[in-house]
Amino acid sequence: MRTETGQTFRLEDYRPTPYAIPETKLDFSLEPEKTIVRATLTIERRDGTAAGTPLILDGDELKLVSIAIDGKQLADNSYIATPDQLEISDLPEGKRFTLEVVTEINPTTNRQLSGLYRSSGVYCTQCEAEGFRRITYYYDRPDVLSVYTVRVDANEQAAPILLSNGNPVESGSVEGKPDRHFAIWHDPHPKPSYLFALVAGSLGVVKDHFTTKSGQPVDLAIYVEHGKEGRALYAMDALKRSMRWDEEKFGREYDLDVFNIVAVSDFNMGAMENKGLNVFNDKYVLADPETATDVDYAGIEAVIAHEYFHNWTGNRITCRDWFQLCLKEGLTVYRDHEFSADERSRPVKRIAEVKILKAQQFPEDAGPLAHPVRPREYREINNFYTATVYEKGSEVVRMIRTIIGPELFRKGMDLYFERHDGEAATIEDFIKVFADVSGQDFSQFALWYDQAGTPKVEAAFSYDAAKETFSIELAQSLGATPGQTVKKPMHIPIAFGLIGTDGEDMVPTSVEGGDVRGDVIHLHRPSETIVFHGIKERPVPSLLRGFSAPVNLSAPLSDDDRAFLALNDSDPVARWQALTGIFNQALLEGAKRIRGGHAPAVDDKIIELAGNVASDETLDPAFRALCLTLPSESDIAREMGSNVDPDAILASRNHFVDAIAARYAGDFTKLYDALKQDGAFSPDAGAAGKRALRNVLLDYLSRHEKSQKRATSQFANADNMTDRFAALAVLVHRFGDTNEAKDALASFERQFGKDGLVMDKWFSVQASRPGDEALQAVRDLTKHALFSLDNPNRVRSVIGSFSASNPTGFNRKDGAAYEFFADTILSIDPENPQLAARLLTALRSWRSLEDTRREHARAALARISGAGKLSTDLRDIVDRTLA
Repeated sequence: MRTETGQTFRLEDYRPTPYAIPETKLDFSLEPEKTIVRATLTIERRDGTAAGTPLILDGDELKLVSIAIDGKQLADNSYIATPDQLEISDLPEGKRFTLEVVTEINPTTNRQLSGLYRSSGVYCTQCEAEGFRRITYYYDRPDVLSVYTVRVDANEQAAPILLSNGNPVESGSVEGKPDRHFAIWHDPHPKPSYLFALVAGSLGVVKDHFTTKSGQPVDLAIYVEHGKEGRALYAMDALKRSMRWDEEKFGREYDLDVFNIVAVSDFNMGAMENKGLNVFNDKYVLADPETATDVDYAGIEAVIAHEYFHNWTGNRITCRDWFQLCLKEGLTVYRDHEFSADERSRPVKRIAEVKILKAQQFPEDAGPLAHPVRPREYREINNFYTATVYEKGSEVVRMIRTIIGPELFRKGMDLYFERHDGEAATIEDFIKVFADVSGQDFSQFALWYDQAGTPKVEAAFSYDAAKETFSIELAQSLGATPGQTVKKPMHIPIAFGLIGTDGEDMVPTSVEGGDVRGDVIHLHRPSETIVFHGIKERPVPSLLRGFSAPVNLSAPLSDDDRAFLALNDSDPVARWQALTGIFNQALLEGAKRIRGGHAPAVDDKIIELAGNVASDETLDPAFRALCLTLPSESDIAREMGSNVDPDAILASRNHFVDAIAARYAGDFTKLYDALKQDGAFSPDAGAAGKRALRNVLLDYLSRHEKSQKRATSQFANADNMTDRFAALAVLVHRFGDTNEAKDALASFERQFGKDGLVMDKWFSVQASRPGDEALQAVRDLTKHALFSLDNPNRVRSVIGSFSASNPTGFNRKDGAAYEFFADTILSIDPENPQLAARLLTALRSWRSLEDTRREHARAALARISGAGKLSTDLRDIVDRTLA
């Protein structure tokens, strides 16, 4: 484990390496506790590098066996080798030489799950961001591109499958060792070390094939645990759809003879885009109706697509340095969002994206962990795989498309691929292609990459009936964030419409002031006023349609205006935003009244809005489900901003749910019954939307009826995991102390106790049960025979669900949950620093809590900070959170 060093890496300090490594040959002799790695590297001194410049390569907990240059073993005094670095000063005079390094590693004891590790009998690698240095000494950075040839040998019985990057070249028995076999793989495309992969073990496989648009055949394979092959069929279908979509939408063909995916259960990330050999957390591969929910199916589709799309946006064109991480991740998230929108419902998908952005990225931007989409500095790069880099990075790409339009955006992407294929690129390279194809100046827009925080846009409206003009005044501001106190105005594209009393968009005869192009206002200055002429009646303005920019918008709209937008806006995202705004305001006021000792009041007009949405058969059921799902406790806390009392928020939300359910119990019952689907299960968007709406109604009805009977019946009779788990959640969260809830949990465990992914749901639903009782439940769950700190999925299902999805249970007023959380984080950190650091981000908004809870949270963070040696990952997060 790398412990705290205090070293800070800065973008301004970037320099190319003095040497290149154009060719890398790796030879692995796999053994559980003593794997030998022979790395044969072709080293070239770059132009401008003085002869005699030392070669300094990265390592991490490595054991050096031998070292040679051009076939000659080096004398001990000609190099300095530590577990974390290899420095060679006695180098040949020529510009090119061969370095051969042999290291010994222990995959079995590698519980960090970084580098080469062994889990459940399977050898697996995870090299992004800096895991390759745990395998051999190397320039472990993304700007060193090399052509890899990999030989792997292992015991054939223990590891009949031997995989690496690229195309298979040769395989057979190891001469003189009849129990061992080998495979050789070659990847002709230069790549950085973080994209290296190796998998070896006994695995089942699902095979298929794909023919590219130019007629090239590609062999496809998904490797899974034996007996789970049938659950990989949906992932295979998603892969083939992704490959075709990328050809049609971005003109990108696959470029190898084979494409392999391996699903493993012990994995820190969701998935990894290693060239030609994607390694996945099995959560994002395995699905069938009995074990996976609709959310799981959608997640598999999106993540399969995301990793495949990286083949071009990440692999063929990678990032020059880790400060440019958003270049591959933000862009590829945008691409997988577009794929899912095309495959499913575009409005529903967009609303889901906005919900995630507001729930995960906005709090990050508002707290001590705020950083730009492209950070200027970091202490531990693992901690910058964040919602800001991924989700906000995607929004920045989306804004580029909004600004220049879809046709020029596609031309810009084509130019990007043409200009930078085979390179390690930068954000400047990316922005320049759009400036070149559009002729527009993107210098102000580039601030989205360099300034942290969520801009606030305040609007003011005025209507002059005599002149038939409607004016919109917009003002932008961006508050101070860590390391950035002075901010510049941004280029903010605001999609808009002016809606008349007939519900139709009004078309002005002319526009004066500002930068308005079609239905988008481009805000450039701190404040601007736009006047629309020829407006014959006061319109209701709809701003930020499609959530066209990741900003906080404050507009002086009355409840009647918002209700009008919720029922009439032609943009579904704007309709949802208007309705959510009404609900948020009511829930905030209710929480404040409860905290002040008063009962919350609920406006009948707001209740009617919920009923109108539920009964509108013209709307997509999935859209209705999203609208009827009230803002979460975390959403309300975010809107509250300070002095947050989770108990008051939950009470306000429950009161609101009760009021809606009481008013529409009869209608909801009829709709619940009508939405029951007969016939074979289908994961398609239409069927999933109906299940989503029906399960939202189940929650309303169960609260109104104050009875577990409906949920118990649905649990017993469900023919799919979506409906079964929704019923279980209602039973556990609403009626957790009843025999019915306990019986359902016991039944679920009996049926799925041997299925790790399904049991993650069982653990999670209990850890997220609201209320003070959750802490003891979580303590008990960590003592369960199936719980292990070594499995990231299981840890996330318990500790992650508790800390991130249970505001009342985690934020107990006595601080006991914080103490337990701190103990757990300190237990995880020595073995898996990445997991510990990521879990700790649950306390990023601790300063927004009311006084008592805030002090308890601070004490827990201080205890972690003072607990002796921490990993660099955890030290970075705790220091920034307390700063």
